[in-house]
Amino acid sequence: MTQQLLMIEDDNRLAAMVGDYLRQSGYGFTHAADGRSGLEALDNSDPDLVILDLMLPDIDGLEVCRRIKNRSTQGDKASVAVLMLTAKGDPMDRIIGLEIGADDYLPKPFEPRELLARIRAVLRRGAEVSPSASSTSLHKVMRFGTLDIDRDARVVSVAGAVRELTSYQFDLLVAMAERAGRVLSRDQIMEAVRGRELEAFDRSIDVHMGRIRSAIEVDAKDPKRILTVRGVGYVFARQQD
Repeated sequence: MTQQLLMIEDDNRLAAMVGDYLRQSGYGFTHAADGRSGLEALDNSDPDLVILDLMLPDIDGLEVCRRIKNRSTQGDKASVAVLMLTAKGDPMDRIIGLEIGADDYLPKPFEPRELLARIRAVLRRGAEVSPSASSTSLHKVMRFGTLDIDRDARVVSVAGAVRELTSYQFDLLVAMAERAGRVLSRDQIMEAVRGRELEAFDRSIDVHMGRIRSAIEVDAKDPKRILTVRGVGYVFARQQD
C-alpha cells in the first residue's frame, strides 16, 4: 500500500518540486498552501506523514503542529508523524516544535534527497507490527515498577494509563531502558537509536528527554526514572517505583 504524504507549504514552486520528487520515489503526495486547508486535507486524506512549514500565511505552523498531534487524543484518529521545515539558524522554533510533538525537523534550504531520507527514517521508526504478528507472539514488554514499555505495540503506560510519545521519543526511551543502569552520553544515546544523527552540539536530545520525563515521571522536575549525570549524559534507573 502506497504511503501518503501531505505537505503544508505556502511556497507553491517548492511544493511542486518536492511533490514530483516524492511521487517518483513511490509516495502519494498532497499539497496544501496554508494551515487551514492543510488541516482540512489532513481529515480528508488521512496521511502517514505531514511535511509542515512553520512559516504559514494564516495559522502559525506551530499551532498547526499542535492541532495535528492533538487529533490522536481526541477521538479515534490515528497519530500522524510530523516533519517540520524550519528557517535555518532559528533553533527556538525547532525546540518548540519538538516540545509539542514534532517527530523530526529539516532546516531550509534542503536537498530533496535529505528530505526523502528523513521521511523514510520517521516512517520506519513509527511502523507498527501487523495485528497477525502481534496476536501470535508474546509482546516484548519491559516493566519498571508501574512503567510498562511495550515494544511490539509501541505503547508506553504508567499504572495502566497510556502516555503519548512521538515515535522518536519512544525509540529513545527503549534505547535507555535496554541499557538501564548504564550512564550514557548524548552521542551514545543517539547512536543507539538507528536513524539520522542529530547535528553537532544540537540540544534537541535534551528537549526529547524533557518530553519523555513529562510523560513517564510522577514529577518531571524531580525525575526518578531518567536521571541527568552532569557533564556526561543520562542514566535510566534500574530500580523504580
